[in-house]
Amino acid sequence: MADALTNLEILSTRAGFNSAVRHIKKTIKILDTLGTNDNLGDILFELADREITGERIAIILRMLLVDKFGYKTVSVNLVSAAEDPQDLALEFARWKAVDLVAAYHHPDLGLIIANPKVAGELANFGALRKRELLIIYAGKADAPADGQCALAAELAASLFEGAKPEIPGSLYNGKFITKRAPKAPPPQEAGAPPKGAVRAPSPAKAASSRAASQGPAKANQALPAPQREAGRAAAPVVTAAAPAITKGPLRMTPMYSVAVQNELFHNGNVEAWKRIIDSYNAKYPELHVYIYYEGERILDINSLFKWGKVKHGSSIQFAVAGNDIKDVAKLQRYLVQGASHQFEAFLRGSVSTVLNLF
Repeated sequence: MADALTNLEILSTRAGFNSAVRHIKKTIKILDTLGTNDNLGDILFELADREITGERIAIILRMLLVDKFGYKTVSVNLVSAAEDPQDLALEFARWKAVDLVAAYHHPDLGLIIANPKVAGELANFGALRKRELLIIYAGKADAPADGQCALAAELAASLFEGAKPEIPGSLYNGKFITKRAPKAPPPQEAGAPPKGAVRAPSPAKAASSRAASQGPAKANQALPAPQREAGRAAAPVVTAAAPAITKGPLRMTPMYSVAVQNELFHNGNVEAWKRIIDSYNAKYPELHVYIYYEGERILDINSLFKWGKVKHGSSIQFAVAGNDIKDVAKLQRYLVQGASHQFEAFLRGSVSTVLNLF
């Protein structure tokens, strides 16, 4: 009796009661949306509702997939990680015998849900991290789950850990065909940098690029004064476009690399980066910029200078998280300049001034 009362404590306040009612209504709405061949990961991915995130998503997964439909589950704290989770989508899309949902507890973004048969959804997992929690749900919609579902969940978890298990042919026959066409990753030339990595152009290439086109110079004249000063010395950077993200739970772009062009990433570079990111946050307060170095998230950019290890040729990574992500290429261009000897363009004006760069 005491346990039952404890579970109902949330209903003892108006706010708690209303929150529970909203959650129940949304769960029923999602259940009504699910057809016999729909994937819950697809629905949650498309659902433009910021309240259905984190713990609420976990509750919905448990209630619908486990309690109602009896899906088999496998949870692992990743011992190792596949290099690019998107590459797995092509294999999972062939598993027509079962329906799959993957839940990854991202160390920065929290719980992320995806239909692993869709590369675009797996892209939101970013680079998988060791020791983080991954849960695989495998079932057959409204039909009872069986041993084949349990095997599929085990094999899927192994693939996410970078293993190459033997896949039984029985998984390739069935009705669970993804409604989205999984995109194959573009071929990568030998010697090319990893996905999301950017090589800073050499001075000769930068000069020839500026001479080849006068368009950027004309466009630069229309920029506000602080932005015009910062952009005047910026070298052009070739970058992959960040995916357009317009709705659904919080998502993150791939990680982009910025090469340090100074002898050392010193205090001036640090201050330039801080002012660039402050300018970006002022323009897009709903977006978050994450900085990484050697696979570790940097909470204080000053530590990059204090370590004294970030030298010429080192790479610092960044990613942007949120909804409706914009101006990633421009942010990257400024960060490249801020990591070079041209950083002083971002230090003009008083320290409290927020640059109008975006």
